Amino acid sequence: MCFSKSFPFHLQFCGNDAETLLEAALLAQDHCDAVDINLGCPQAIAKRGHYGAFLQDEWELLAEIVNTLHTQLSVPVTCKIRVFEDRQRTIEYAKMLEAAGCQLLTVHGRTREQKGPLTGIADWSYIKEVRQHIKIPMFANGNILGLEDIKRCLTETGVDGVMTAEGNLHNPGIFTGQSVKTWDMAAEYLDFVQQYPCPVSYIRGHLFKIFHHLMNLRPNADLREELAVSNQLEHFRTVVGKIKHKYEPFHMGAEVYVAEEVDPSVLVIEEGLNLSLPPWLCQPYIRVPPELHKQIIAEKVRLAEDPNRLKRKFFDPEGNEISRKRMKKLRRRLRRPNKPEGKHERSLECCDQCANPVGIKCEYRLCRICCREKCYTENRDCPGHGILIKSRHKKAKKFENQKECKQNSGVSDDVDEATNECSANEKLARILHSAETNTVLSGNS
Repeated sequence: MCFSKSFPFHLQFCGNDAETLLEAALLAQDHCDAVDINLGCPQAIAKRGHYGAFLQDEWELLAEIVNTLHTQLSVPVTCKIRVFEDRQRTIEYAKMLEAAGCQLLTVHGRTREQKGPLTGIADWSYIKEVRQHIKIPMFANGNILGLEDIKRCLTETGVDGVMTAEGNLHNPGIFTGQSVKTWDMAAEYLDFVQQYPCPVSYIRGHLFKIFHHLMNLRPNADLREELAVSNQLEHFRTVVGKIKHKYEPFHMGAEVYVAEEVDPSVLVIEEGLNLSLPPWLCQPYIRVPPELHKQIIAEKVRLAEDPNRLKRKFFDPEGNEISRKRMKKLRRRLRRPNKPEGKHERSLECCDQCANPVGIKCEYRLCRICCREKCYTENRDCPGHGILIKSRHKKAKKFENQKECKQNSGVSDDVDEATNECSANEKLARILHSAETNTVLSGNS
């Protein structure tokens, strides 16, 4: 793992099985200062996987998970949750986690249903009430869009620190209290990508967050399209360079900036509430209020069902009217002009043991079925097919050895738990000390 030890480093896990989470946390505890359990994710992937905020009604399971990690790990166990509509139930929820062994609780002031266009405003009063009823350290989450929000949240809720997520994505310099130039932040991010490679979709997603306000301007439609289809690091750097070339003269005062037209397909809040910062500076994204979003969607549905509505017309480069489907196909061709026409069928090589096609990345030149049988029989791995029999056996054996060593060590479980808790408390104290130091520094900035 590559990270700086100048500040506390937490690893967050999500899951719904105590033993599986413990196995993962045991591998991580020597490389971090605390293990956090994500009980606040409201996304569809968390619902499908049955974790995050979709466990908040299963208190017995959560108590088992938290207690298992608390008693078996040498680092503090922390949790992040969302609130219930019922304030008292939220308080009881926090108390249950505290009793189970949670040593630091982060409370997001939104319910599980508040997400996407219906996110709305986080209610800090829930967080304040929870703070008054539990004794462990506590962080707040929600509505943190700038440095002033951090100070105000600490004052209004009485918590020990804050956690921020979306605010960082749009302005990674949030803790400096400054709005830096988007192209500088994007270039720094791409330098990290070059040092620590990641999937292209991650890169594209982060850059769209940083350039959010610029990409919503109609004159930048071509730049938005270019960023959307970029698939190499140099392509992303080219887009960043074009944005810098276009907007740096305005930032330096060499040219006068005239506000550009916003894409009408993008929902914006009322004009009187818009931010005054120029769009080339990193700044918060203010979501449309849920009520306004519902009104706009209802209006779109009404217009779509209107039999007298005017349909949008599409034309090819020669001026001939074409269908929407045909226009999409033309746009795809323009994005990739060198792509050969027609379907390209690769020549299939047969498996050494049967008539099925061989896996392209298979180390043994076998199809998936034959490869799986070989790996099970000979205790091997095949990364190309994602078959990791040897690795899993090795991991399971290591876990069993750890449990056996602990049972045969001659030291009682009570002593082990006391030692772990002592070590965890020391690390928790260091984390809180660091949080207090950062708060003081932020207050002096």
